[in-house]
Amino acid sequence: MVSRMFRLVTEVDKERRDLLRTRLRETNTAASSVLRTLRGTPHEREFPLHVWVLDDNGGLAGGLVGHTWATWLHVTYLWVDDGHRGAGLGSALLTEAERTARTERGCTAARVETWDFQAPGFYTKHGYDIMCVIPDYPPGITEYTLVKRLSR
Repeated sequence: MVSRMFRLVTEVDKERRDLLRTRLRETNTAASSVLRTLRGTPHEREFPLHVWVLDDNGGLAGGLVGHTWATWLHVTYLWVDDGHRGAGLGSALLTEAERTARTERGCTAARVETWDFQAPGFYTKHGYDIMCVIPDYPPGITEYTLVKRLSR
């Protein structure tokens, strides 16, 4: 039960969101020696990592969008155009992202979320292990979280 002294508000408010993020970060930093150690290092912030495959005309044949943070690569999107599937472009994109994350950014692990109709088999073929399965997210679809240790 919420006290009469408070009011619940359900509205999008970017200023409050940013304040909440700052306060949560401060609380987490105070509570975790790992996060305290991370503060002030290059791994403290997220850095975008994008890899693109362009066709002969400069058009987008495929791409990977992700970021690195705290010695982890997070693959957000990986897509290959239908006309170019089966040519190894997805593997090339993932391999290059992992190489960049490992050799240029000091990452030791990678993670990705994917749905059952997308690519869990693709990632397991590339050495990722399924860590989490969420059925019906969204209803009728299963989401997988996979991770991989990146060798030095």
